Amino acid sequence: MNPTRRTVLIAATAAALAPSLPAAAAPRTAAATPPYASYWYPDSFPSGSPGPGITWRSLKAWRADDDPDLAFNAAAVPLAARFTPTPANTTARGGQARVQALVSFGPTSLNPSQGSATADYYALTHWAYLDELVFWGGSAGEGLVLAPNAPVVDAAHRHGVPVLGTVFLPPVAYGGQLQWTRDLVQKDASGHYPLAAQLVAVAAAYGFDGWFLNAETNGGNSALGTAVLGFLKELKALAAARGQRVTWYDALTVNGTVSWQGALNSQNQAFFGTADDMFVDFRWTAATLASSGTRAQRLGRSRYELWAGVDVESNGSGTNVNWDAIMPSGKPHVTSLGLYRPEWTRNHLPAGRRTPGDFHAADDRFWTGRSPDPSRPDASDPWRAPAVSVADRSTVTSVPFASAFNTGHGLRWYEEGAVASDVPWNHLGLQDRLPSRRWVVRTAGERPAVAFDFADAWRGGSSVLVTGGLEQPAVLDLYATRLPIGAGTVVELTYRTDAGGVNVELAVATAEPGTPGATPPYTYLAVNSVNTGAGSGSGGGGGVGEVNSVRAGAAVNAGNTAAGVNSAHPGTRVKSINGWQTVTLPLTGLSGTVRALGVRLTATEGPVRWRLGGIAVRNAITTPAAPSAARVTAANGGDLRLAWNAAPGTVRHHTLHRLLPDGTRRFLGATCQRAYFLTGLRPEQGEQAARFEVRAVGELYTSSAPAAVTHPW
Repeated sequence: MNPTRRTVLIAATAAALAPSLPAAAAPRTAAATPPYASYWYPDSFPSGSPGPGITWRSLKAWRADDDPDLAFNAAAVPLAARFTPTPANTTARGGQARVQALVSFGPTSLNPSQGSATADYYALTHWAYLDELVFWGGSAGEGLVLAPNAPVVDAAHRHGVPVLGTVFLPPVAYGGQLQWTRDLVQKDASGHYPLAAQLVAVAAAYGFDGWFLNAETNGGNSALGTAVLGFLKELKALAAARGQRVTWYDALTVNGTVSWQGALNSQNQAFFGTADDMFVDFRWTAATLASSGTRAQRLGRSRYELWAGVDVESNGSGTNVNWDAIMPSGKPHVTSLGLYRPEWTRNHLPAGRRTPGDFHAADDRFWTGRSPDPSRPDASDPWRAPAVSVADRSTVTSVPFASAFNTGHGLRWYEEGAVASDVPWNHLGLQDRLPSRRWVVRTAGERPAVAFDFADAWRGGSSVLVTGGLEQPAVLDLYATRLPIGAGTVVELTYRTDAGGVNVELAVATAEPGTPGATPPYTYLAVNSVNTGAGSGSGGGGGVGEVNSVRAGAAVNAGNTAAGVNSAHPGTRVKSINGWQTVTLPLTGLSGTVRALGVRLTATEGPVRWRLGGIAVRNAITTPAAPSAARVTAANGGDLRLAWNAAPGTVRHHTLHRLLPDGTRRFLGATCQRAYFLTGLRPEQGEQAARFEVRAVGELYTSSAPAAVTHPW
């Protein structure tokens, strides 16, 4: 990439893959050290010594069996399949332009493997518009080959987005050395490229999906260009055999020199022809993109395998872009879109305003546009957000499905509406599958405000908050789905009314809308009698009760309003805990496949503050088996490394608690992996040994029996 465009150059100084992961990576020393995301040089190191907190490692020397942090860094969530529903608006299209993002989630070194104790984090949630995520980073003083950390991969995979690690060979002006390029493409005695095999082995062991190659170190010649092409061909062949991808960046040319083309042409065609796709440098014009798309098709490739680079690092959604050169309105898209550094949505905020709410407001502006509703884009918005042009995707295709609308960071951690920990946190791997169309609201009256809210939650760190007068019934679209309806299929909603009075209905569609932007053909199932005020509802606030519906209600046709519907759907069951109601509705009278889910809210008293804490679609309730062999693998005072063996079957994540001498449990954290680092622990009064419990949490948030481990002080 053009060095003059890089205002910050990164500090310029799978379930299917689980069998390859050791049960517990043995620590190199007895001391428990924090795990961080991995990074390497191809082989040789810079002169001098690494700076504080930096470890110089050789990719050539890496072996999975002696990687001390592999258990912390290996992703646990396989890449989900996804589908494209009928687009939310008339301008978004499927099957044309795709979207790639190059994101720096943290520094190259000291990037925590499993989150940290702050909510100030780039918690990307608009996965529905992404087709490829590049874990961007690397620097001459730290390392050049970056493996994505597990939380990022797990969140992306849950939403069907592949994640690539980065190979960054920096410009000489930023400390790049041509020797590192030569190291990368060195051959062994048999004529193969050993580091190509190493890259594929790392991606397989860590559970991510391939590599983004960015060679920007100048000074090479045609011989080096030939060597790089040979390396790329072998890397692509090995990667394809493991289901991995390779993306090439438009910098190095076939003659071995760095010359950013801003196009697909004779200078980089051989690299594009070998790789899966190519990021086209920012120098493109409307003419060069048009010719690039034509050239790709002549080569028998899709024009949408070219990512037209847009640098948003400095100005984000204020960036001036010739959108019609990439995704013209009313015409076929020319190429795909490559977004460089969209984490601007967090980074541009003043330090005192980097609250989760501030971040998500900026991130929504970036991904869905100035309009708060992606079904109604603002045609006058100079920033053409991805939601305007690209159809959203969904991975909600099987039962059971559940979401607590957890965004992967928060100010506290909640369990069943109670605060389990008041420590701010981030761990993207704990993010739920989130609604893709945020937020589509259908009403004849004034639109209520809808947002993720972090002041209260049912589980995790966030809930969906709806506020406003609700002068007319309002339908909030939640999920596009492909969920089969069986004889015992039910939907659970967990919600709370904080102010006003609200009648709630479940919106269920078993067919697609007829045209893009149209309302799904919902059937409305009455959920509850009118609720008024915080904590109201069957069972009472703070208590636990379960009752059967006493009045039979019928499904309400899509054209009717909710007013006057005061009884629940037949067979409905209600449970109230900590002021939150969980209502279970059988899908009586419906058959086929659930294609869309939403809620319809009708105010009986306003203004309204209404929270949605969870949704689930299930048949039977299942509980996961317990993990086993919980153990301390390293210890240093109050710092511990824990590991355990995963139970068979699908696990959403694991929770860790400390069992205190008085019998109470203290929440310590959660992770999708089967290893966890604890720091700063201290003995309780009179405690001879700390006692810990690890539980597996299933898709429906049911918890297993604990696997226990003790550690003497």
